[in-house]
Amino acid sequence: MASTSRTTKEAAVPEPGIAIIGVPTSAGSHHAGQDRAPAALREAGFVSRLQAAGLDVADLGDVAGAVFTPDAAGATARSLPTVVQVAGAVADAVAAALAAGRLPVVLGGDCTITLGVLAGVQRRDPSAALLYFDGDADLGTPQTTPSGVLDAMGIAHLLGLADNALARLGPAFPMLTDERLVLFGYDETDPETYRASVLAAHPGLTRFADHEVRADPAGCAARAVAAVAAAGSLVVHFDVDAVDGRDLPLANFPHYGTGVPVRTARQVLAGFCRAPALRAVVLTEVNPSYEPSGATLGRYVEMVTGALAGTGEFGGPPAS
Repeated sequence: MASTSRTTKEAAVPEPGIAIIGVPTSAGSHHAGQDRAPAALREAGFVSRLQAAGLDVADLGDVAGAVFTPDAAGATARSLPTVVQVAGAVADAVAAALAAGRLPVVLGGDCTITLGVLAGVQRRDPSAALLYFDGDADLGTPQTTPSGVLDAMGIAHLLGLADNALARLGPAFPMLTDERLVLFGYDETDPETYRASVLAAHPGLTRFADHEVRADPAGCAARAVAAVAAAGSLVVHFDVDAVDGRDLPLANFPHYGTGVPVRTARQVLAGFCRAPALRAVVLTEVNPSYEPSGATLGRYVEMVTGALAGTGEFGGPPAS
């Protein structure tokens, strides 16, 4: 565990500082690789960059994760017991970090860990909201998905469109109501995770597709934060596949020609991380094996730590 005192420089996160929690898991994904991300992110300077920015950082190590293993060919919720076990451990770690007065920054790992992060925050505030910055809407269910991959079903579980142990991880079912969720940056052309009929049935759910964010990133980000301004607690989820894979080819399931550029992602994240109700940040879908040189991972670390440190937001210092 490492820590350093925070300087007087204004940063995105509140006192008394950050708790880094690693979740080395690919249990809910299409294949292995994301389980390596927490170690790779630390090696690439994730913690040291935050400390250099003047933030008080405590690295709490990793919770017990799990590596992808094949499930039965006909499984519609692949590796569900393992995914639930990992997400429950995440909820425990997040709740403990909040009880210690720190902001959990959770390094995944596949997107199913976000349900654990939200569940941990909801132990202290059942009305917590979620800003879901992701290249996919993740609205698949065990009944509609052709793959059975839970990584593509997170939002469906949070909204109660699926009913199993993962969907019931929090203190209430469903874990989220429409007004406590913002979908941000998703691809409307994805056949598995985007379901227009579901969104039409949830008119109170604020959402911004990727093409809207590209056209007006500052306006969309401001409206997204405003949509959940009444929440006493806020979780920010960031899946690297929200970034155009041509600019940052690091996502476990890369998207090319959709999403937003790195610069825009950093500015959006910086704005989200300045929300007064921020209580946790979860980072998902990084697969370090996709770019062995480490240069792309370094750009990702610079982007996210810059956002957490409050640099590069709209109207602020220029992002790299």
